Amino acid sequence: MPSLDGLAGILGDMTTFSIRQIGDPVLRERSDDVTDIDGALASSVEVMVKTMYDAPGGGLAAPQVGITKRYFVFHDDDSETALVAINPEIVEERGECEWTEGCLSIPDIGFTIVRPEFVTLRALDIDGNEFFMEADDYMGRMFQHELDHLDGVLAIDRVDKEQRKHIMRLLHERELVTPAPANPFG
Repeated sequence: MPSLDGLAGILGDMTTFSIRQIGDPVLRERSDDVTDIDGALASSVEVMVKTMYDAPGGGLAAPQVGITKRYFVFHDDDSETALVAINPEIVEERGECEWTEGCLSIPDIGFTIVRPEFVTLRALDIDGNEFFMEADDYMGRMFQHELDHLDGVLAIDRVDKEQRKHIMRLLHERELVTPAPANPFG
């Protein structure tokens, strides 16, 4: 599988994408499959890698930068490289565990989420070759988290009712989410 190793250094002065924040409607859309792996996709992947490392983050889904296509970039701890997963899907999952996750689109808030403990990801690489990755712990959670973004699901959608109420209060205090307008009918 070709890595995107060294891109952050090569990209140096390249502009990064703005990371979309909660409330942006693009984060709630289901992304379309990638049908062409071409130069335009490769260019957006390069800028996404730089954006991810500058954030800093370990994964970044295309919708988080306003692109409604099914791919995400991530840092692979095993190979110490940046990789892309195009049209990814979880083909196996086992177990269950609770973790605290963060999200670049909902900054500075931790989300306690129960997810499968072990997953197998199937995706295409930047050359269009299919690959599989088995993951648990951080990588397994990250794959599931980024796939949620591709389906228009945010971390706040995965928490229990009490945690959601607390997080919504924090978001309102930070003015990251505007309150719903008052009901004009009482």
